[in-house]
Amino acid sequence: MGTVAPDTPDAPRVPEGGAEPEELTTLRERRREQRGWYFYDWANSVFSTSVLTVFLGPYLTEVTKAAAGADGYVHPLGIPVRAGSFFPYAVSASVLLSVLVMPLAAAFADRTGRKKPLLGAAAYLGAGATTGMYFLDGDRYLLGGVLLVVANVSFAVSIVLYHAFLPQIAPPEERDAVSSRGWAFGYGSGALVLVANLGLFLGHESLGVTESTAVRICLSSAGVWWAVFTIVPLLRLRERPAVAGAPGGAGRATFGQGFRQLAGTLRQLRRYPLTLLFLLAYLLYNDGIQTVITQASVYGSEGLGLDQTTLIGAILLVQVLAVAGALLLGGLAARYGAKRTILGSLAAWTATVGAGYFLPRENPVWFYALAVGIGLVLGGSQALSRSLFSHLVPAGKEAEYFALYEISDRGTSWLGPLLFGLVYQLTGDYRNAILSLVVFFALGFALLLRVPVRRAAAAVGNVAPGRI
Repeated sequence: MGTVAPDTPDAPRVPEGGAEPEELTTLRERRREQRGWYFYDWANSVFSTSVLTVFLGPYLTEVTKAAAGADGYVHPLGIPVRAGSFFPYAVSASVLLSVLVMPLAAAFADRTGRKKPLLGAAAYLGAGATTGMYFLDGDRYLLGGVLLVVANVSFAVSIVLYHAFLPQIAPPEERDAVSSRGWAFGYGSGALVLVANLGLFLGHESLGVTESTAVRICLSSAGVWWAVFTIVPLLRLRERPAVAGAPGGAGRATFGQGFRQLAGTLRQLRRYPLTLLFLLAYLLYNDGIQTVITQASVYGSEGLGLDQTTLIGAILLVQVLAVAGALLLGGLAARYGAKRTILGSLAAWTATVGAGYFLPRENPVWFYALAVGIGLVLGGSQALSRSLFSHLVPAGKEAEYFALYEISDRGTSWLGPLLFGLVYQLTGDYRNAILSLVVFFALGFALLLRVPVRRAAAAVGNVAPGRI
């Protein structure tokens, strides 16, 4: 009764009396914590998919137009703003504010060792703001702007803290697989909720609700989903004390100390030039990825003459295939190493974006083929970048370094759209605009190729896994 079955010779043996060996107990605890960690991706991904990507932009723009004067302007804080510009301005404001808040929250978390309470506070503040979008009707555009800023900043802070748990819940040899499963959970959740939301939106008349009410239900349901499933990681993740010997030290923290510690982190980063080189590579190729995500629908509608149904179908296809893509690239990383797999994914991104230049107009089949290519490399390239960076972070500074990682993501996400817009303005051709994004993948590939990951990991005091 107390022994391991004979067909599992490599499993730890259980001694007489039924007590489990310490290594088996530790493994089970780690697996339980990892499964809880996956659920935060499951919880928050519906915000970025259903709220930011699909529903909030068009709806908040219509609410703003309803509040605008005869000249088409609204006046938040007395500032004249064209109604169609209010949503992108609100998104920009939230990104700028998150760039200021993320490092502060991260420094506070590392110094006190209290990542989980801060994760919970950020998650529930964001979920509450998103749920409150149900009341966004009539001409309440200011309410919509405030809720968007609060939700998006809270989302950004929670993601930093969520990423910072990865080095603590997975040893080096497991991180690629764990990170890939987390991304797969997130894309699966986003696709599932988006299907349900689109069903409600497209069938609102048969359900006896107005289109406005359907959209508000879709928005608020994302907040409820976020709040409910955040319970799982908060129950399963374990808090670790701050590392006493880490820069900044363990102990009490004030916001002033948080800013000083952030400045120290930036100074310290100069001592790790290989970590900085990876961040520069990530800045470039991730900006290309984010720009493809945000501008693909513009290219599809304006450049290729495709209708909204086709574009929504392509978004769903990307979400579904990103689940398989994240797991597929995670498997390839286990065999060939994360760096080689990311480099391969960047080559695939280059080929996919380059192929987009040649797509025929008004032909949904080829646009869906492009969506297939994007979906297969999207989740994996992001997941493996996260796990690879986790090897380049000094112990006890996880949250602060992942704040810099997220700043590389969010704080520079205007570069790709700027290039896209400039090329279109100069040439008047969306094909040239989409092709211009190849430069981000090519430069990111070249920089990443120059990062010796083992030396970079050793420089911060970490041991890289067998395959990297």
